[in-house]
Amino acid sequence: MTLNNKFLSPSLSHILGASLLALSIASPAAQAQSTDFPTKSIRMIVPFGPGTTTDTIARMMADKMSNNLGQTIIIENKAGAGGTIGAAQVARSEPDGYTILMGTVGTHAINNTLFTNINYDPIVDFEPIAFMGQTPTLLVVKNDSPYQSVKDLATGSAKAPGITFASAGNGTSGHLAGELLKEKIGGEIMHIPYKEGAMALSDTMSGQVDFMFYHPSAVLPHIESGKLRAIGSSGANRSVAAPDVPSIAEQTGTDYDLVPWFMLYALSKTPEPVMEKLKSSATQALNDPELIESLKNLGLEPGGENTRDLNQFAKTEIQKWAEIVKNSGAQVN
Repeated sequence: MTLNNKFLSPSLSHILGASLLALSIASPAAQAQSTDFPTKSIRMIVPFGPGTTTDTIARMMADKMSNNLGQTIIIENKAGAGGTIGAAQVARSEPDGYTILMGTVGTHAINNTLFTNINYDPIVDFEPIAFMGQTPTLLVVKNDSPYQSVKDLATGSAKAPGITFASAGNGTSGHLAGELLKEKIGGEIMHIPYKEGAMALSDTMSGQVDFMFYHPSAVLPHIESGKLRAIGSSGANRSVAAPDVPSIAEQTGTDYDLVPWFMLYALSKTPEPVMEKLKSSATQALNDPELIESLKNLGLEPGGENTRDLNQFAKTEIQKWAEIVKNSGAQVN
């Protein structure tokens, strides 16, 4: 419907005219600002502490993207509540591209079911910039453990009092990987949650617990030193980081496939010109041979997802992990 000024009072007509003029001036200015992006430094929120795999990946990516964009990307660690604190902070930020998030399978899949209220919607509030990669975790035991294969674990779990496994906490990917293994092989397997992965790893190496699932970058040095042995990989296929380790799926003849992943996010209402620049910069960074090699050394491998498929991928992952969370009865500490 078109408004005719002759039916408006002089004061209302004046106000309407001023408003339309302001919009006509603001729109090109806002558009120009988006086109000029970035004109200042960008914050990349890491929802976990310094030194974690997520933090390491974020710093590598920030360094490459800073060079591409011509502006510094500052890493801010906002750890707590399984990554929900940092993710929620980004969700409350301005959708201008100057605050982005290094998300994970935890922040954008597991936590959606694990927590009753995470103060953000992983699909509605966020838009993927780039899929960083996935990292099949390795099932590790003490090097001289009697459990030298997943078949051995199945045998051991059938005997009282069963066996134990450690994780970095209730509801973490390592916890849920162990719960899914229990579902596939049966028997008695008791979960022992720790406050952090390093403590869980230490007790696995000492034999206090029987096994754990953990990222390749954290366990490979201990495997090489002879303190740990990897007896399974959590992906449907073998891990690129440990190709000699058979997958759990091939050892059990099941469809076992549970792989943590990392995704770089902006807010869903970020202007399209800004999103295009962020995506272009991220793509350029991920094609950098130096970064490819660094990510490979961390055990990250491409997942085959492209930008068009990322939202559907995330929805599928939420459903996948939700089923495991519910079946396991996992609860946060």
